[in-house]
Amino acid sequence: MVPVKEDILKAVSFKTSRSGGKGGQNVNKVSSKVELIFHLANADFFDEQQKTLLRERLAGRLDQEGNLHVVSQEDRSQLLNKEKTIAKLIALLKSALHVQKKRKPTKVPKAIIRKRLADKQSVAQKKESRRKPQVD
Repeated sequence: MVPVKEDILKAVSFKTSRSGGKGGQNVNKVSSKVELIFHLANADFFDEQQKTLLRERLAGRLDQEGNLHVVSQEDRSQLLNKEKTIAKLIALLKSALHVQKKRKPTKVPKAIIRKRLADKQSVAQKKESRRKPQVD
């Protein structure tokens, strides 16, 4: 289960820098790019089993210290980019912690099998009746 936003904010740190892209001269003077750094080891709201699952599933996104980096520079506002990084982190954690249900194999009912074969037989008879009679 993913913790609430307030708990997540205690385990993350933010780093801002100047963003590229649209914005004109605003880009040169405002630090609107936000990088969220999630310290997985400092996340007390996850138990050890969840932490190992996160390390395993997010291995490609973790740095050498075991921190998860999420970056947003889409908006001109630092506050909006900060909110987007938090939303991205929550989505990442949800997808990494999601355990898929085990599929229960089901058996096709006999009535459905009989109906399919009967339909197949009726189509075959219909096509057979369209043929020209063979002369022997």
